[in-house]
Amino acid sequence: MRIERARGTRDFLPKEMRKRRILEVRMRELAERWGYEEIGTPTFELAELFTLKSGEAILKEMYEFEDKGGRHLALRPELTAPVIRMYVNELKMASKPIKVYYFGNCFRYEEPQKARYREFWQFGVELIGSDRPEAQAEVIALAFSILKSLGIKAELHVGHVGLIREKLRDAKVEEEKINKVMRLIDKGEREEVIAFMNEIGVKREVIDDLLRLIDLKGEEALKEAHDHTIIVPESDALKELEMLLEMLNYYGVAYTLNLGIARGLDYYTGMVFEIYEAGGVLGAENQICGGGSYRLAALFGGDEVPSTGFAFGFDRLAELFRLETRDLKRKEVVVVPVRERDTNDRGVVKEAIKIASKLREFFTTQIDVMNRSLSAQLSYANAIHASFAVLVGKNELKEEKVTLRYLNTGEQEKLGVEECVERIKAYFDVK
Repeated sequence: MRIERARGTRDFLPKEMRKRRILEVRMRELAERWGYEEIGTPTFELAELFTLKSGEAILKEMYEFEDKGGRHLALRPELTAPVIRMYVNELKMASKPIKVYYFGNCFRYEEPQKARYREFWQFGVELIGSDRPEAQAEVIALAFSILKSLGIKAELHVGHVGLIREKLRDAKVEEEKINKVMRLIDKGEREEVIAFMNEIGVKREVIDDLLRLIDLKGEEALKEAHDHTIIVPESDALKELEMLLEMLNYYGVAYTLNLGIARGLDYYTGMVFEIYEAGGVLGAENQICGGGSYRLAALFGGDEVPSTGFAFGFDRLAELFRLETRDLKRKEVVVVPVRERDTNDRGVVKEAIKIASKLREFFTTQIDVMNRSLSAQLSYANAIHASFAVLVGKNELKEEKVTLRYLNTGEQEKLGVEECVERIKAYFDVK
């Protein structure tokens, strides 16, 4: 009986895995150059961790279950909550700021569609201990730098949830109701925003101002907000946002100011940003990164520590990432034992294994394990796009040499083993 893979999951063949690993390594290297260190958290957590963060409704989107001890567990649907749980449990006494990055698989029970799967991967960073404009700018600049290094065209939108919250607080709207308005704005449900604010008795001019505020986008957004007195006087959020934008200019990061970006969760406290793929490859589902400043640790029994972070949808990046010529050049060698017909030629095989072992100190090296003929071994070497074949036969044994064949040209030469190794190292620029 043929067993299919589970719905919403994928198999990754060697070529795709190679691309994903190259992508992952580049992202890791860049995060570490910016001073972030890798952490890891469990694949499953207590379900309460995610319901505390996102509300009971998230249970419908999670793979949740009861274990044999009666504990309510869930496969992680995202990685921010586990990271902050780790901070509260293990790192709260560490020197601030704590700068970490993560890469891992997550699980959501939702309808699969293009670039959305039930098992997916996230790459993200968290800067714990600061949500000042300096920290916010660094996190955004790192995200933008990663995309630049991957050759992915992207458009950055930056906003600040504090501007919306200040406007509603100034109108004496209760916090719980503000949170509901934020959730509706986050979902893009404009008519529902108007209906709900009318229902709770918010004045028409306040509703109009709020709608104008969330529509503001682009270079003139702040000027327009000032000119129409949409932002509350002496706004702390505005001062923080203006300083952040100045810092982004220092980093040379291009951005679009978008005051309509909201978050439906009340622990988001300040700057928020989203990055969209700008090449038209992903279509409507083109958001590849989201982030912001938040205070989540207190919800998990920790201190009221500010944090700033982001998460990339790694699978979407993998769709956009294109391997370069240098990535396609495989540092791969095939050692070919040249046996006499219908014999094992153990001396030849022994020497071939010794040479393969030496080559494996520097390169990916294959050796025949199927007792195939010379022509079959060379066909295999070409099929896997190896760069070299190292032939070992009785003649080579007598001369204490090997035959090095350049598979891209068909040329070959006899060399001593050490000389052969050095020749291949020079070709691959391996020190």
